[in-house]
Amino acid sequence: MLRCAVLDDYQGVALRLADWSRVRSTSFRDHFAGQDELVAAIHDHEIVVAMRERTPFPAEVLDRLPNLRLLITTGMRNASIDLDAARARGVTVCGTGSSSTPPVELTWALILGLARHLLPEATALRTGGPWQSTLGTDLHGRTLGLLGLGKIGSRMAEIGRAFGMDVVAWSRHLTQERTDALGVRLAPDMETLLSEADIVSVHLVLSDRTRGLIGERELSLMRPGAYLVNTSRAAIVDQAALVAALKAGRIAGAGLDVFETEPLPAGHELRTLPNVLATPHLGYVTELNYHTFFREAVEDIDAFLDGSPIRRLQ
Repeated sequence: MLRCAVLDDYQGVALRLADWSRVRSTSFRDHFAGQDELVAAIHDHEIVVAMRERTPFPAEVLDRLPNLRLLITTGMRNASIDLDAARARGVTVCGTGSSSTPPVELTWALILGLARHLLPEATALRTGGPWQSTLGTDLHGRTLGLLGLGKIGSRMAEIGRAFGMDVVAWSRHLTQERTDALGVRLAPDMETLLSEADIVSVHLVLSDRTRGLIGERELSLMRPGAYLVNTSRAAIVDQAALVAALKAGRIAGAGLDVFETEPLPAGHELRTLPNVLATPHLGYVTELNYHTFFREAVEDIDAFLDGSPIRRLQ
């Protein structure tokens, strides 16, 4: 029997959500922050299941895993795996299905939580604080700015319109035909979107062109009463610039589910800023999505063992 390591299983649910009987599986609930820890733990395993991009597999890590034969990522895209290096070392890389619905739902939870100050109001209620101390922000009639109009962005647009919001979108290759089909305005450029929107929500794929796309200058274009929400990839927004803007009150607040370092270090400013509503990267963490992840991971393993890998990424 081959040995299989399931990484970053924070909730400890992977092994009960699928039938792993064809391999000897070990679930690791704690994140391995360093390469040495990771290699020491999984060095003898032939199969590794990675949870999204939580644990990177660059060439230098793959070089230290001579027994690795199959690397599976949940989802069909993982920028933290060096596919060329895996191919060169004879490691098969496969993926699984993934639903875009959970990230949409969480994004709206963050938007609504920020707009109605749910965290401070709920905390006050539980701790004997003041009965009503804030004024909520109406969504109806406000402008929702979407950076990206793919699967998630388009669903965000539909819900924004259902709330009675004016929805405007931008990405480098977004067309008028696409926005017209969704009843969305096409912003002529990102700067216009940032200056017009009451809520800016990021739904772009991280790439060399989008890394650091929103920095100090871009944040300065936003309205003082506007919110920035990022459930996509942390590196799209310059974290230092965002913290500075939040501390100075240059924007009203931020809803964040992604961070440059995960888990977010204890004592990090984003854990304590009063105008931040943050969640620990829960966008895709739902029961149905996890069933898909792990059942299809097992399907990938079975197909590999039978000599016909499926859902290959390279």
